[in-house]
Amino acid sequence: MMLPLRSTLAAECLHHLSVRSSLATSRNRTLARALSTTHHRRSSLNALASKALDEDKDSTAGELARPEHAVISTFDLFSIGVGPSSSHTVGPMRAGKIFINDLQELNLLEKVKTVKITLYGSLAATGKGHHTPQAVLLGLEGAHPPRLIQPNADVQLSGYGAHLGSDPETIDTGTIPSRYASIVNDKTLFLGGKHMITYDMDRDMLWRWDQVLKTHPNGIRFSCFDENGDLLATNEYFSVGGGFVVNDKTKVDENLFYKGVDKSSVHGARLHQSHSLAEPGEERTMDEPNDVHPPYPFTSGDSLLGLTRKHNLTIAQIVYDNERFFGLSDEDIHNKLTRIWRVMDDCIRSGVATTETTLPGRLRLRRRAPMLYRRLMRGFYPGVIGPQLPAIGNGSRANGAIEGPESDTQENSDEPKPMHTHRFMRPARVVGSLDHAILPEPPRKTMIPAVDFLSCYAIAVNEVNASGGRIVTSPTNGAAGVIPAVLKYIVEFVSDDPEKSVKTFLLTASAIGMLFKRGSTISAAEGGCQAEVGVACSMASAGFAACMGASPETVLQAAEIGIEHNLGLTCDPIDGLVQVPCIERNSLGAVKAVTAAQLSMADDGVYSVTLDEAIEAMRLTAADMSVKYKETSLSGLAVSASAPFLTECVIDIDLPPDDGSDTLDCACLLITALTRILFDLLAFRSPIF
Repeated sequence: MMLPLRSTLAAECLHHLSVRSSLATSRNRTLARALSTTHHRRSSLNALASKALDEDKDSTAGELARPEHAVISTFDLFSIGVGPSSSHTVGPMRAGKIFINDLQELNLLEKVKTVKITLYGSLAATGKGHHTPQAVLLGLEGAHPPRLIQPNADVQLSGYGAHLGSDPETIDTGTIPSRYASIVNDKTLFLGGKHMITYDMDRDMLWRWDQVLKTHPNGIRFSCFDENGDLLATNEYFSVGGGFVVNDKTKVDENLFYKGVDKSSVHGARLHQSHSLAEPGEERTMDEPNDVHPPYPFTSGDSLLGLTRKHNLTIAQIVYDNERFFGLSDEDIHNKLTRIWRVMDDCIRSGVATTETTLPGRLRLRRRAPMLYRRLMRGFYPGVIGPQLPAIGNGSRANGAIEGPESDTQENSDEPKPMHTHRFMRPARVVGSLDHAILPEPPRKTMIPAVDFLSCYAIAVNEVNASGGRIVTSPTNGAAGVIPAVLKYIVEFVSDDPEKSVKTFLLTASAIGMLFKRGSTISAAEGGCQAEVGVACSMASAGFAACMGASPETVLQAAEIGIEHNLGLTCDPIDGLVQVPCIERNSLGAVKAVTAAQLSMADDGVYSVTLDEAIEAMRLTAADMSVKYKETSLSGLAVSASAPFLTECVIDIDLPPDDGSDTLDCACLLITALTRILFDLLAFRSPIF
């Protein structure tokens, strides 16, 4: 394991995470104390870090190189986590867990007295709205800190060391707000769930929204010190989208470990998964030669299409056989795909059945999924579901249907229901003059059930995500509603073999996601919303076409149409929350995905742009896009839209905040204009590759 160091001994200890205090020189001590004092001294530490990395590059220049391929595991692309953001919530939580586990491996955890956390770039700019502080601290703390133990509980504290750090896949989402509040109020943090230190949010978490690290806009640095102020260990991690966390020196290794799996027990093939930070076609130096590869490696849409023709396989079959190379049996693949779909389906069910009326955050956004689903179930569309028909069943059915929420009025199910109920209807209010050459149109309701169900499902998922619930990154949290919505529609209304459709859809969609991850990006901080909703739309389009029995060529064309009409989509969330415009954008992305698939199947091979060309166009668009539209909330809707919290912040700015947490928000609002000018003067562009 090679992790980059931030000390003068880095070049000598590149195979370790930390620098032991027994080896620390007086210069180490000066640098360690400087990290928590002035910006000038932190810059000196960065300079030393850069020098150490340059020395390491020189030492590996002559090592064997190999070209990348796009193949990664489907179950790394579709991972289970928590909302509201894969890059700002899931990734930082996993980074914290990685850091704590490495400290434990090197027997440094018990020596830690202080931890400093620095958030850079987009993580700092929109981190609070994306729950980044909560994610980082709970990743460091562990799943079972003593504060969660009842006084009479028969639990041994020493048992927590087996699985240090909270994992996004298993953490109890209902405890996150209370645990975070306890850390902030009590100023204590249980590292790994067992080692208590003092942690002051105002002092120990630094927000460097004005600085972007070299590797990626979503950077985070952990530094820990002993009781004498000596630097024990430091490391930087980059949340590159979709929950993936990488390290500058060990991209492949960390790409595996981002999910918190045990590197010593995982199949060796997964240690060689590639990563999207490299330029397409660029060769990468490796510490060891790559003498093994998946049975069907592909680097582009054209090469994937060539494999399907050469071996007479579908795209889903290609991906399935590659999964077996990663050490998974047929039963493992079946169980993992089923679990992913179950979490997606549970997320939809939770979103439409919730009794909560508003989403968390200062926007006070009203939840719409329950109301939309209730209207669908009550027969607003008589051609689809009439009053005499039962609502969609529960999730235990073979097709994974969901149970409709209870109606506001109690009805006796034993009594026969008439085909049509007659009740007094108020005349519709017509807007417009009736004494005019152009008479106004009377109000009416349309009957487009596919659009309505797709929208309802997508909104349900993203409202759960916005509230910090359990979610599947598909491929990111901000775009997590598109793929589940389209797949749910297939399972409910199209497929006659739901189990096969789920497998075909997810495996096909993952292949498209792999191409985007390698050839462009799936991070909004790198490419705007085209990298999230745009990619999800493309993946869902391909999955839908595959479930319709389309040829691999048509499937890739569906994916191309899906991304082509999302090029240039910006990420400018209001108040840094994954709510506006994110939730509605997922709804439109789901509808657009089905439309793209339908167009591709109707075109019958008539097209002028290939998927590879569209992916390259997206990469170029992302490189040219201003950083203001890359998940920083510095322009677009985040600035032009009026929101109620703006007035509140101005009113309270001269008053001391109750908990100190609003100070940063007010300051950021006041200096947004200055920040934009600064970026323009520096001709700032975020390094995306």
